[in-house]
Amino acid sequence: MDGDFRTEFVRDPAALKKHPALVLNADYRPLSYYPLSLWPWQEAVKAAWLNRVDIVAEYDAWVRSPSTEIRIPSVVVLKDYVKPQKRVAFTRFNLFLRDEFCCQYCGARGDLTFDHVVPRASGGITSWENVVAACSPCNLHKGSKSLRRAGMSLRRAPRPPAAEELRNMGRKFPPNYLHGSWMDFLYWDAELEA
Repeated sequence: MDGDFRTEFVRDPAALKKHPALVLNADYRPLSYYPLSLWPWQEAVKAAWLNRVDIVAEYDAWVRSPSTEIRIPSVVVLKDYVKPQKRVAFTRFNLFLRDEFCCQYCGARGDLTFDHVVPRASGGITSWENVVAACSPCNLHKGSKSLRRAGMSLRRAPRPPAAEELRNMGRKFPPNYLHGSWMDFLYWDAELEA
């Protein structure tokens, strides 16, 4: 390693953390859209070194060891296909994703919590069919009352989402950072310009 590179790296250790790799399944589709399937550059280099992935795009940046230098991968493809899960875990994140990150009573975004449509005090259970995303004001207004008693209605009836539905929903919410080399793989089914 030359002295200039080492000095630069020591001064800015975060410099190489800024190169995440998009991870694609063996069918060239992202493992997930939201959150986007990304690995830190170190994991991508390690997987390539262990011959677990193929590198299909690279950054204009290098990592070096005393005996090897490699361009940092920006897109990697798994050599073995990972079968997507059919069952969707009932988590707060997946609930918000199902409800498109908006209150199911008023449509507001941000500051979300969740609400039991049939209150637990009235025998309501915590399930896909009874829990919705709600903003704090709507949640406080409804409290432990029924929808009718609270004078409220749902924008959409709660139901369990299919795994493919959530994957497609995640495509509507791109992350803050998208590298140019990822675009062909993130929007693979988008209509091409004539």
